[in-house]
Amino acid sequence: MYKLLFLTTLVMGTLITISSNSWLGVWMGLEMNLLSIIPLMNNSKSPKSTEASLKYFITQAMASLILLMGMMMDSIKSDIPSNIWTESLFFLCITTSLVTKTGAAPFHFWFPEVVEGLDWFNALLMLTWQKIAPMITLMYINMNETLITFLMLTSIAVGGVMGLNQTSMKKIMSYSSINHIGWMLGALVFTETLWSWYFLIYSITNSLIIWAFSKFNISSISQFLMVSKTAPQLKMFLTLNFLSLGGIPPFIGFLPKWLTIQVLVQNQMYFSSCLMVVMTLITLYFYMRIALSPLSLSTSNVIPINQKQKMNKKTFVTINSALLMSLMLSTLTFNWI
Repeated sequence: MYKLLFLTTLVMGTLITISSNSWLGVWMGLEMNLLSIIPLMNNSKSPKSTEASLKYFITQAMASLILLMGMMMDSIKSDIPSNIWTESLFFLCITTSLVTKTGAAPFHFWFPEVVEGLDWFNALLMLTWQKIAPMITLMYINMNETLITFLMLTSIAVGGVMGLNQTSMKKIMSYSSINHIGWMLGALVFTETLWSWYFLIYSITNSLIIWAFSKFNISSISQFLMVSKTAPQLKMFLTLNFLSLGGIPPFIGFLPKWLTIQVLVQNQMYFSSCLMVVMTLITLYFYMRIALSPLSLSTSNVIPINQKQKMNKKTFVTINSALLMSLMLSTLTFNWI
């Protein structure tokens, strides 16, 4: 019962933030969101979840203090004769605070460690829902083009490179999320609609992957290797979803990246577009490593897991057919509109 209560206040906090017309309302919504998710994170009563919730609380509290500092600068800048530096510091404080709350690089230090200590449901909340409020708030800030380019490229590079040597599925999903944050930052600066489509597709794909991980109790590549021996349908399911998450056609995950590159090129950000595509190939490598792990990893140290859960064949066929046809249907819809 209390879980439903905190989920309700979590949603309310996000809605207050994105519908507020003042910085005080934004701050209140973010704090309500923070105070609601802490009990949810600590639900399992394990040492890892307790440590993760404490790390998350400290980091978010620091980000909130920076946000308050920016709000104070915004309130006093009208009283200062030359407020150029004050206004610059205001935007810097607000941007730093919101980017830290999102988990984008170079303020990502807390994100993988927190996700690693959570169960899959709370990890999904952290990877998807918790990004909505700060990223929508970022839409309404006139961010410097140099700053946004730096955040975009840094997030994509860090998400790709740091994910290479990971064997934990939660950390792989965390660094994948950091990579996608870079793409979403590029989308939200130029058009809100594109960000909405990108976030929706990203959230659905992540939900499908995490649903499979949770159903089969998978937390590492070694465990996925063991499951794939007895559940080939799961291997195909996750392979298709990871290819979609990596932005490979003909999957739906290709659509938002394609549109983002198109928008960046239209705004003459040619060099940034090329770098984003090249660095995303690094992320695609560890997606493919997961898909091909039964061929590349030894089974000597595999951890046995419970295999009672079986994937329904109708669900498998329906979801995978939708993944294969979604890009074509979406493209036809956009052309018709």
